[in-house]
Amino acid sequence: MLELVTVALASLLAGFIDAVVGGGGLILVPALFGVFPQAPPATLFGTNKGASIWGTAWATAQYARRVTLNWPALLPAAGVALLGSFAGAWTVTLVDPSFLRRALPLILLLVLAYTLARKDLGRQHAPRFSGRAETLMAGGIGLIIGFYDGFFGPGTGSFFVFLFVRLLGYDFLHASATAKLMNTATNAAAIALFAYKGHIWWHIAAVMAVTNVAGSLVGTRMALARGAGFVRGMFIVVVGGLILKTGWDAFLR
Repeated sequence: MLELVTVALASLLAGFIDAVVGGGGLILVPALFGVFPQAPPATLFGTNKGASIWGTAWATAQYARRVTLNWPALLPAAGVALLGSFAGAWTVTLVDPSFLRRALPLILLLVLAYTLARKDLGRQHAPRFSGRAETLMAGGIGLIIGFYDGFFGPGTGSFFVFLFVRLLGYDFLHASATAKLMNTATNAAAIALFAYKGHIWWHIAAVMAVTNVAGSLVGTRMALARGAGFVRGMFIVVVGGLILKTGWDAFLR
């Protein structure tokens, strides 16, 4: 019971962070590995996805009610992200992704430095594309980051947010809402694979899903109430945390 309460609380916090800007895995995955150290890693990753997709999907629905999204452009992009995630998951069965471990904290550091240097970045919503061009750009982002999510994973939400801000001209609030849609698609692809391989503890995932949705509800409402500036601040904090975590794993562990 204590183990279940611990991971349920971790899922609550992860749902909050994920709803605002992504990066909930920074909380929930280490919690699962700490509570269940003898479990197969694939099972813990699958259980994490089995819980977190519900909070992400809930956040997507909540954002859609309050934030105007270009659905004709973004729904096809989400489909492409799902296919990219499948391709990445298939590729990881053939190629060892460990070479990314040392590169990831350096890439995230560049993302953080650029965001801090451009103090106006993502504060105003001014889409650079429309129509087919927006669909193609969003689809390209979905394919690349979706593949990365299936192949390696850490920081997926942050990369989605950054690229939608930097390349498509979204503010951080719209970028975060769009990232939730993309993450829901990539998580669905991962769940299908993990479930097929029998790597999800459904009874644990069900409990964590409830608290993940609760955290997502709070996070979404706070992001909508406080706007793009709040999401930008959370983005900086989460990316900073990811740099420390991935840097430790890559160079110090």
